[in-house]
Amino acid sequence: MTRLIDTYNRSIDYLRISITDRCNLRCVYCMPLEGIQLAEHDNILRYEEFLRIVRICAAHGVKRIRLTGGEPLIRKGVVDFIRNIAGIKGIDDLSLTTNGVLLEEYARELKHGGLNRVNVSLDSLKKDRFKQITRADNLENVLRGLDEAERAGLSPVKVNIVTIKGFNDDEILDFALMTKKKPYHIRYIEYMPFDVGVGWQRDKCITTTEIKGIIERHQELIPLGDHEKRTGPARRYRFSDGIGEIGFISPVSDHFCGSCNRLRLTADGKLRTCLFSDDEIDVRSALRGGFSDKEIENILFNAVRKKPERHYINDNVFKKCSRTMSLIGG
Repeated sequence: MTRLIDTYNRSIDYLRISITDRCNLRCVYCMPLEGIQLAEHDNILRYEEFLRIVRICAAHGVKRIRLTGGEPLIRKGVVDFIRNIAGIKGIDDLSLTTNGVLLEEYARELKHGGLNRVNVSLDSLKKDRFKQITRADNLENVLRGLDEAERAGLSPVKVNIVTIKGFNDDEILDFALMTKKKPYHIRYIEYMPFDVGVGWQRDKCITTTEIKGIIERHQELIPLGDHEKRTGPARRYRFSDGIGEIGFISPVSDHFCGSCNRLRLTADGKLRTCLFSDDEIDVRSALRGGFSDKEIENILFNAVRKKPERHYINDNVFKKCSRTMSLIGG
């Protein structure tokens, strides 16, 4: 097997796939109030096209797949699609990122279809604030979805919080304390610069160091694993009496680019080797233009060779991502 290894000797074994650019929420840091220009239906990859890319990637060492959107659970046929991915040789970790609104309805089907685990984006436990952030009144649906995912055996259930200074940072401890009652993995993610209507402001970004300090004023956190040899983006901790865990993802203050092992495939068939690079490689044209698997392999290998060493969002001069997360995939 010839593995996908980039110029900086990083082995690429993780593919994030956005299966739709549509969403049933309008989160303020993800999408402008007026919405976005959605891709034409015919420009969205078909499930069989996604599966072809997954099979080719799996043949070259990709073993982890995460499905994202938009909101992936609003696309028809998603459970059958998951079942087909789970049956591909070499794929041993299949997960999904969701806003949780439909999770109660789908959790057991997803588990039976072969999904291993879920990440749920949830930025407030307060009903009014949740509505302000998402522009929708679905907090109770999401909380029931978390419980149902746990009961269905989608483990671990991860909860992702984008922490914004002066907006939801007063809930940092509330989320952490959830891990004393539930086996959830709470993940605090620094607020990143995306090109949405509200505009990104550096002073709204509360750093991992600040978040961790707020939690440790209540109780000490015990580190999990070797932070110098982490295999994922999160630095992980737990409370001494916790049944879940707490993690910090620091794309702004302490990037993890040196261990980045991922590619992204957008819903409209563009490969991105870095979330904050605007370089995209069109694979839709190849998929629909009669290219052989070998030719598509060459596109993948060329893309990996161009993967940048790092992003520059914490430098004095940096360029915001030109596409919203709903287009790229969360």
